Amino acid sequence: MTDPEGLARDRHWIGEYGERIAVDFLRASGHRILKRNFKGPRRGEVDIIARQDRLLLFVEVKTRRSDTKIRPLDAVDKTKQQLIERGANAWLKLLKTRNLPWRFDVIEILLEEGEKPKINHVKDAF
Repeated sequence: MTDPEGLARDRHWIGEYGERIAVDFLRASGHRILKRNFKGPRRGEVDIIARQDRLLLFVEVKTRRSDTKIRPLDAVDKTKQQLIERGANAWLKLLKTRNLPWRFDVIEILLEEGEKPKINHVKDAF
């Protein structure tokens, strides 16, 4: 991915871009976005917290260039899952209830220069 001057975009820009794509995708699919980049205590973190009806989604977004060797989902290893789980637990604590259905999803975004991003929503990823 390059900017208008032809310079390569950095990882931070690509990650932010992927999250914006994921938010738009979720909204178009009927989800309500509750929070982006939630940080809980003990290093808990969740990229997107969304809701569809009563279902609460804790979403990790992984954005890669299409020529990557590793699938974005594979980057959500046990350590990353634990960070997301800690963030989800912190959010549920703020709600003061665990009596909601919830799940962990991953949205994979693959980018290719000049092409529309490819989006894969992996429901109940872990």
